[in-house]
Amino acid sequence: MSDTDSFIEEVTEEVKRDKLFAMIRRYGWIAVAAILLIVGGAAYNEYTKAQNVAAAQASGDAILSALQAGEGSSDSTLADVQTPAPQAQIVADMLLGAEQVGSGDSAAAAATFDAIAQAGGDTPAIYRDIAAFKSVLANSDNLTVEERRTALQSLANPGSPLALLAEEQLALTDIEMGNSSAAIDRLNAIIEDASATAGLRRRATQLIVALGGTPADANGVVFDQ
Repeated sequence: MSDTDSFIEEVTEEVKRDKLFAMIRRYGWIAVAAILLIVGGAAYNEYTKAQNVAAAQASGDAILSALQAGEGSSDSTLADVQTPAPQAQIVADMLLGAEQVGSGDSAAAAATFDAIAQAGGDTPAIYRDIAAFKSVLANSDNLTVEERRTALQSLANPGSPLALLAEEQLALTDIEMGNSSAAIDRLNAIIEDASATAGLRRRATQLIVALGGTPADANGVVFDQ
């Protein structure tokens, strides 16, 4: 290689380096900003996870302490529980409602469940539906048959997680209204539903037999009597 070629190569490399340094000076801040963003995002994500874990632990401790404090006492402390985690508060309120049902205070239990059922914001729909269902059961003695049916029918929509349980309760209102035939049809539909649990099918079968009807199996085949 001649001296001329060597000189040209050196100049070319120098030009490339100058261009590279110029690009770094011009656009280097973008790379730095991207790195800082990635590092900052990772740090914030870890901080958020730690905060969520701490909130969950604090919520669990608060609920457990309330349950332990209420053992053997007629005064519940669950009503005073305020948890850092919103969904943990729903659990605490659900437990409070169950405790009120157990103590025979159906009106207070219904009010507790209604508060959850009517909550907006980030309260998951499944929690609202469960609370609405529990409210109907807790307050059944204070509601007319029509009022119960109206509340249950809103939960019996196809695809609803509580549809079959609502249908079971609707069958009981059919019986209460003297319509055993409708109750049997409703209960057989429950038995034939693929999503029905074994316990629900067993209860439906027993009730059909008690009504003098013929229960079907899960495939719609009628049992021999």
